[in-house]
Amino acid sequence: MVDTSKMIHLTINGIQASVPEGTTILEAAKSVGITIPTLCFLKELNEIGACRVCVVEVKGIERCVPACNSVVSEGMEVFTHSAKARRVRKTNVKLILSQHNFHCATCIRSSNCSLQRIAQVLNISTLPYDNVPEETPVNLEFPLIRDASKCIKCMRCVQVCDKVQTLNIWDVVNTGSRTTVNVSHGKKIEDSACSLCGQCIVNCPVGALHARDDVGKVLSAVENPEKITIVQIAPAVRSAWGEPFGVSREIATEKRLVGSLRKIGFDYIFDTNFSADLTIMEEGSEFLERLPEIKKSKTPMFTSCCPGWVSFMKTQYPEYASRLSSAKSPQQMFGAIAKSYYAQILGVEPEKLFVVSLMPCVSKKREITLEGMDSCKTGADVDAVLTTREVARLLKAYYIDPASTAEDDFDKPLGVYSGAGVIFGATGGVMEAALRTAYKLVTGKNPDPEAFKIVRGKIGATGGITESELDINGTKIKVAVASGLGNARKIMESVKAGKCDYDFVEIMACPGGCINGGGQPIHDGGADIAARSNVLYTLDKKSALRFSHENPEIVACYEKFLGKPLSHKAHELLHVEY
Repeated sequence: MVDTSKMIHLTINGIQASVPEGTTILEAAKSVGITIPTLCFLKELNEIGACRVCVVEVKGIERCVPACNSVVSEGMEVFTHSAKARRVRKTNVKLILSQHNFHCATCIRSSNCSLQRIAQVLNISTLPYDNVPEETPVNLEFPLIRDASKCIKCMRCVQVCDKVQTLNIWDVVNTGSRTTVNVSHGKKIEDSACSLCGQCIVNCPVGALHARDDVGKVLSAVENPEKITIVQIAPAVRSAWGEPFGVSREIATEKRLVGSLRKIGFDYIFDTNFSADLTIMEEGSEFLERLPEIKKSKTPMFTSCCPGWVSFMKTQYPEYASRLSSAKSPQQMFGAIAKSYYAQILGVEPEKLFVVSLMPCVSKKREITLEGMDSCKTGADVDAVLTTREVARLLKAYYIDPASTAEDDFDKPLGVYSGAGVIFGATGGVMEAALRTAYKLVTGKNPDPEAFKIVRGKIGATGGITESELDINGTKIKVAVASGLGNARKIMESVKAGKCDYDFVEIMACPGGCINGGGQPIHDGGADIAARSNVLYTLDKKSALRFSHENPEIVACYEKFLGKPLSHKAHELLHVEY
């Protein structure tokens, strides 16, 4: 443990350093601008020195030591790139490569792989050892795929799932030279309690874990003259889609993404924010309808927008599944409306439509197959889901350069949205948007758009829990917002123990919310969650519409088709029982 009351003095590569007692060599080197390569390291989660890529030479110690978990001492002399340190480091990486499938040209992480990058930096061009990667059967149909031949046993997936998400899906199995990582308790991934949050994917440094690729399925529909292809773009996608291209967020706007998708040949391009506004109308109305029972039972209603969280609830706390809002996620509401309301506008049969979701999420790939997600009884309401990473690969396959692509507008009517819809992608956004409309439904007037910003969730690598108490026209409403399934578990245990009296709870499976979803672009060292969040809140502030109930196309949808929130038709299309 770091003790800031006592400072340790040492030299690193001849540079004087002074750091608090308990600081690791890795952090001490960083403090004086020296980079030590790491592979398995995840700060505060995986500091086990498993890969030995961060080894350094310390004067007086015969063997090189791992910098990530070796603590500094007074007078220590460290050499991070001495001949000895470089030789040992290079040998360790070669040993890792000897058990790794390094067919990089066909790997989904090629050019964005930590192992590949380190091998290049260390100038490894030949391998003196036999290459014997682990081979196990792979289920290519499941949304989350583990390729054992690429696993480097770094333990990142195990630690993230155990310590952050608390699902313990991955574990170390076998012993000795047969030691590897696999699904715990000898299960297959599809038979486990995996929520498909995808946090193991974004924290895997290589291509051992990845999402099923559905780009080919989507392109087949685009090229099929019998299909009308409809795309919906989730709010969090616009916060990160430009990252794989290295373009700024000012360039990578949602309108420029629309312009890019037009070049591929999609027929209609809409915004999931439209159905996010629709979700608020339904979920906000449902909350007010259920509030008397909530107060009586002292058991909250939970949001149901996040399929990873819904999966967690159903497997970990099934006795509370009825406390989930019956409102479908915005993705599923969009699919249902597209194949009913919009098919009616176009004058075509729903079967002719092929609905594609661009999502920051891996769990959305499973959500479209669940019971009740075929509201129009013509097959799945949403036909395919592409993650943000797949979107980037799709655009690159067409040699589309975002920076030189003109902006274009969403199509109407399902492309009109409010600022309340766009903040869905950040933790606390659903709660804030719902409260804006709930206030209007109760009082008959709009609140200040910033009135409920107090409920915004904590942004960080492990998420957090935000509790707030609000007064809506004399009624006290106690709400909680959490992101990360470890925090969700804390809330559920508190609810079970009767230690809290929440009325409404929003939970997102991924720390920070959808902006940090398992389908978002991967960055070594983690994503800039705060910057992604800022994109959405800035769009909200700039929006002429700040309330879901003032979206004119939502109003028209109710007047022309649904009737009113919670109507019989709305229940048929937009709700599902858990």
